[in-house]
Amino acid sequence: MISVTGLTKQYGERRAVDDLSFELRAGRVTGFVGPNGAGKSTTMRMLVDLTRPDRGEVRYDGVRFSDLTHPARTVGAVLDARCMHPGRSARNHLRATAALSAIPAARVDEVLADVGLESVADERAGRFSLGMCQRLALASALLGDPRVLLLDEPSNGLDPDGIRWLRNRLRRFVDTGGTVLVSSHLIAELAKFTDDLVVVGAGKLIAAETVDSVTTRTGLSLEESLLEMTAAAAEFTAT
Repeated sequence: MISVTGLTKQYGERRAVDDLSFELRAGRVTGFVGPNGAGKSTTMRMLVDLTRPDRGEVRYDGVRFSDLTHPARTVGAVLDARCMHPGRSARNHLRATAALSAIPAARVDEVLADVGLESVADERAGRFSLGMCQRLALASALLGDPRVLLLDEPSNGLDPDGIRWLRNRLRRFVDTGGTVLVSSHLIAELAKFTDDLVVVGAGKLIAAETVDSVTTRTGLSLEESLLEMTAAAAEFTAT
């Protein structure tokens, strides 16, 4: 169980995240939805201490991220698909990442095969397309065999086959007890594989519900419900 409690982050006069609280459960994919400027990326950065909240906290099974004994073996995050050095090969990028987290080097080839990059493992990341960078970033997140994945717009740059691959890979991850939080603007795609939803607007929580409760309450398909909810969040952000 991941608990997010009262997260608040202010930048000057703008409150990017405003007293945000929700929970993420194991064995579930949670879609993180909201318009641009809603506070999704800031929230995800606070989940792994890349941005410090002004108030509030995040706990992983009751433990703060900063107190985790082996963070990379608990949480894997993709917050920027082009986070790797362009001059390093995919394999060397993962070797360096593994060394920083005391992960055995043998794990590198395992995750390269997992994400379908074994044939380009020795090519420089700077030559990769955005979709290939997305796969390499996911490989980095998977290195420690974590229980949690935090993914910010992981479908960007992927072709239709890549999007289907990502959807199936995330379902396999949660089927073994993992927890996934994924943000995306691809509403139709997100509707195909999420179990729960967290919807935000102007940094505030609009809704935190299961997919079943959303569709039962609205009487619409999940895609239609998501479109209505994100439109409402956009209006909330604009006010």
